[in-house]
Formats: sequence, C-alpha cells, structure tokens
Amino acid sequence: MTGTATAAPAVTALDLRFDVAPLAAEVRRLRERAWRAQRPYGQNGLMPTTVADWTILPLRSPGGDPARTDPGGAGLLPFADTPHAADCPALGAVMAAVPAPLRAVRLMALGPGAQSPEHRDSKIGLPYGTLRLHVPITTNPGAVVVIEGAAHHWEPGRLWYGDFNRPHLVRNTGDDARIHLVLDTLVTPELLRLFPADVRDRLPIGEVLFARPPVPLPERELAGLRRRFMLPAAFRDWSEDEVSSGPDLPAQIVIVDGEPVLEVAGEPAFGLVHLGAGEFRLRGWSEERTLHIASDGRIRMWVRAGRRLTCWERPSDPCAP
Repeated sequence: MTGTATAAPAVTALDLRFDVAPLAAEVRRLRERAWRAQRPYGQNGLMPTTVADWTILPLRSPGGDPARTDPGGAGLLPFADTPHAADCPALGAVMAAVPAPLRAVRLMALGPGAQSPEHRDSKIGLPYGTLRLHVPITTNPGAVVVIEGAAHHWEPGRLWYGDFNRPHLVRNTGDDARIHLVLDTLVTPELLRLFPADVRDRLPIGEVLFARPPVPLPERELAGLRRRFMLPAAFRDWSEDEVSSGPDLPAQIVIVDGEPVLEVAGEPAFGLVHLGAGEFRLRGWSEERTLHIASDGRIRMWVRAGRRLTCWERPSDPCAP
C-alpha cells in the first residue's frame, strides 16, 4: 500500500455491508429502553449537550457503563460492552466484523427537525490513530451529514468513513428519526483495506498512526515500573488540539490490581497499556501519546499527529510500593 501527501477524502463508503433488516428490528426493540442525551467528553469530563433531540444508547463504553453516552477518552477504564450489547446479536455481528480494536460503540438517534451546530470532533482521524465509522440503520432522504459544506446522505447497511476532524454538522429534515450505529476504532492495516483501492492509493500512509497490540507485562517487571517524576501538563491534556507549554506536574506510576496507573498531582489519571519495550499508551486512547520508561530510569513522553512529534524527557526516581 502506497500513499502520497494527498489528504484522505471527506467521505467514502467502505467495503463492508450488512443486512439492514435484522439491524432495524433490533433497533426498534431497543427504542423501548432509556436513550439519553448525547454529551461531548474531554479531559475535564462531561460537557453539556448541544442538541435537544440527539439521543444515544451505548453498546460499548468506558467500563461498560450503560449510562455513558459520550465517546470516552484517555482515563482509568477500559472500553467494554454494555448490557445492551448482549441483547443484540445482529448489531454485535457488525461490531465483530470491523477489523480494528473498538472503543465506544453507540446507537445515535437524530430526531425529526433536529440539527447539530457545526463542529469538529477533536483527535478523530488517521493522523491520530482513531476513526469514527457509521452504519446507517434507519434513515430518510432528509437525513444528511454536511462536511465542509457538502451534504451526504448515506446508504443504510453500509460501513461509512467520514473525516469528522473537518467542520461538519448533522441534519434531519425528514419525518422520522435517523439512527446510525457509530463505531469509534483504532486504526489497523486491515481496516484500511476496506477503503476502495483508488482511495487507498491516495491515502497519506506516512501520516497514519497504526495501533500496536498490547503486550502483557510479567508480574516480576511490575515493581520496576514504580517511578516518581515530573510530567509536562500538556501531556496530560489529551483532548486539546494543540500541544501547549505549561508547568510540570508531580506524577508517579503506581500498581493497582496488578496494572500500572499514572497518578498526576496526587490523583489517579490514566491506566497504562504496555506496547512492548517499556512503552505505554494511555488506557482508552490511541498511540497519539505514549510514555516510555528507559533502562536508565528516564521517562520519555511523546505526542503525535501524523509525522509531527512532540517529545519530553524527564529523570525519575524509584518510589516505594
């Protein structure tokens, strides 16, 4: 697979289709449950909803919490299926068919006459190692996604890619709710193979951040991870678009229930997922930012966006169990 500097398209249909009838039947049954308002999420927690009739039923969320309608992010909890997912074999088959690690998976219903404000989904895109994919289930000709001013109506039962890091809005001028299955994923070569060949050839592969699988840590190595050091505040601020300057914050790596956890300013902040050779990503996040513990005890922290790389290095000291 080769790529050039040409940007990925704003929208493309992927090579994965599903029988929409069983999906729609499950959605009709699930409409009897409590759908909650869509809420954005960032490093400061949940934010107010922006659209009155935009509701969500989560099938996969941080910790498997059925009340979390947000997409989640870097934190302490892994993504897990919610109890709703156990009752949905057809929707579960869609989730299983996507060849990439899943983060949040949500049914999103946009009511008749509803429209979102124009916005960008921060840190969603190939350079950040995350995608937001859609499978339309119930729709109408008036249900569109508008990306950079161009309106797109998506065929039901098809897996669709949209570059939601660009300015966009969703609008439904029809008489019925538009319901999509929205899947947040990490990026793998297998997932990119679902793009049409002519699109793959234009993708800037050098700018794509691919996911690496977690590497188990032997129990004997956990004790050596306990380190105390100063952490740049910008490394903690995972949902900010720009890497800013700021003070260092006291941090340490501790072991909780056999797993490494990064504490910042005395508070547990992020679970750490080992990628091999002493490098860790933040739990619930991509390799957009990773932390590396060198053999000499120095801590290196990276933030990536395509080829752009920001790096810090700090000394560390062992800390007691």
